[in-house]
Amino acid sequence: MGRATEHLAERSGPGIGGLLNVTFGNAPELIIAAFALNEGLQEVVKASIAGSILGNVLLVLGVAMIAGGVGRGDEVQKFDRTAASVQSIMLLIAGAALLMPAVLELVEGQGLPSVTADFVDYDPTVEGLSVAVGVVLIMLYAGGLIFSLRTHRHLFNPAAAEGAHGAVGEPWSVRRSMIALGVAGLLVGLMSEILVGSIGEAAESVGLSEFFIGVIVVAIVGNAAEHWVAVLVAFKGKMDLAVNIAIGSSAQIALVIAPILVFLSYLIGPGPMPLVFNGFELAAILVAVITAYAVTQEGESTWFEGVLLLGLYAVLGITFFVA
Repeated sequence: MGRATEHLAERSGPGIGGLLNVTFGNAPELIIAAFALNEGLQEVVKASIAGSILGNVLLVLGVAMIAGGVGRGDEVQKFDRTAASVQSIMLLIAGAALLMPAVLELVEGQGLPSVTADFVDYDPTVEGLSVAVGVVLIMLYAGGLIFSLRTHRHLFNPAAAEGAHGAVGEPWSVRRSMIALGVAGLLVGLMSEILVGSIGEAAESVGLSEFFIGVIVVAIVGNAAEHWVAVLVAFKGKMDLAVNIAIGSSAQIALVIAPILVFLSYLIGPGPMPLVFNGFELAAILVAVITAYAVTQEGESTWFEGVLLLGLYAVLGITFFVA
């Protein structure tokens, strides 16, 4: 998956390369979440959504920034500020939209779900609001694709610099890269399902909560392939591609994966899954979208910024563990 993404980026730019990596990388998470929905584990699914958004912005981007600074002395790693800002603004808008069903629940005095719940029977009003929010989010993502791949393609896919091919050898064809991504995505999906199944049993034996499994463990395992690719390309000095993968993955999860899971919940599982997150998940989403917006404004990064992001992720992880 890493090699195919690099070669696609050489052929078509970091925007398209990152988008395809994110799409194939998020497919296993969608599959895992669909299995969980079918088992009635709706709160675990929502925890994995929040955890994936958080993990990409803090864990993946943090490690990528550290990897990008390794062995480069006092150099500052540069990336396209405009393209990164568009992604982070999309994520910020999506985060605000995902909070609205929970706000409705609080205003109506219903309260938020607990971290120990598996399935909650919600009012039809908040279920309808979640569907409406999902439709709007998918429309926004479609608009973002038109903006980044058509009308403003030059911002997201700058021409490859001369001599860049030497970094990856003779570039693969687009067809070969796409086939490699597809095959890798299928294998990652299979391995993710096996890993999550074994992790669930192991976690139960050591007393980990389903909430922690969903927000930390499943989120990391479900996105492991694209996590690795972001760190790999950052280590090679391609921060544009690394940022596109990290921020773009969170944006796709919030704008596409979450709405699709809401729609799927009407077809599989015990009932609809409205986007009502618990208090810890709301905090995670807020932290992620604000952090993504903050770190992309300067168009540059250092290894210490990566350390700060990892420190914040560790604090939140400890909080989720004791919740």
